[in-house]
Amino acid sequence: MFQKKSKSRIIGYFVALIIIFMLFSYQLPFYIHKPGHADPLNPVVEVAGASESEGDMHLVTIQGGRATPFQYMLALWRDYYDILPIEDVLLDGMTDEEYRQMQLMMMESSQEASTVVAYEAAKKEINIDYEGVYVVSVVEDMPADGILQSADEIIEIDGHTINEADDLIDYVTTKDVGDNISLTIRRNDETFETSIALEALEALNGQPGIGIQLVTNRSVTVAPDLTFTSGEIGGPSAGLMFSLEIYDQLTEEDITKGYQIAGTGEIDYQGNVGRIGGVDKKVVAADRAGCDIFFAPNENGREDSNYQIAKQVAEEIGTDMEIIPVDTFDDALDYLENLNG
Repeated sequence: MFQKKSKSRIIGYFVALIIIFMLFSYQLPFYIHKPGHADPLNPVVEVAGASESEGDMHLVTIQGGRATPFQYMLALWRDYYDILPIEDVLLDGMTDEEYRQMQLMMMESSQEASTVVAYEAAKKEINIDYEGVYVVSVVEDMPADGILQSADEIIEIDGHTINEADDLIDYVTTKDVGDNISLTIRRNDETFETSIALEALEALNGQPGIGIQLVTNRSVTVAPDLTFTSGEIGGPSAGLMFSLEIYDQLTEEDITKGYQIAGTGEIDYQGNVGRIGGVDKKVVAADRAGCDIFFAPNENGREDSNYQIAKQVAEEIGTDMEIIPVDTFDDALDYLENLNG
């Protein structure tokens, strides 16, 4: 009898361990996105010779990852947690590692754009060398699928040299659906030419395309020296806050004026601030960190803009944090320069 009870107890423990393992380790075909952190940018961005400011600019993040059963159940009951089908995150059958590398590549591009914007605004020395346009991903079942690959460098289109991703995009907009374009590609130190027919893409509102995502590789040299240490943080959404932090360190004036300033928004090389995902979670994260100001992309006043969502969430959580709409880097800079300390 004693042996039977001991054996039953051991089996029970074993089953319990399996259940616990499944709850906390088994990966479901979903991603969970939730509020992350709002961390000061001083340790992340360092301009040589910069003086310290009284306040801080904050990098606001979203935490995301594969859902376990426990995390899935938790997300069902928590506000500002999103449960996303894995195909909505890992597009075109990419792996988790490919997704991570894509996010890191976007972060690197964001840092370059913010550097250019801030150094030009501060009238500091900057030089840009263009080092190629690369394919980040190829959309499944689109014209480029099976022809182009991630990391391919596009050198020419119909004999025209490509320096930036916009060069290719602008050229394709002059063509019609059904036209063929000739691309010169460099892959693994080998160069070849290929022809691809343009199709109407739903993502481009019916405009012609081949179904690829591109990134421009630039070498940006500046003076004074600038160092980023963003680690494994990925994505393009820190661009605005990077540019403000760099500008603050480049100039004698303390544009923080003692405030804790957060925000989000992709930034391009002209200083335009673009829409990002998960702004609701970033407002929550910034509020938890005690931030005073939150910049959100205004998207030229469109309905359901990041700013409108951020403002609604701020009201829902009852924060005293000011939500400020911005369309450009200059909008954010003007607000801070006119702010009372």
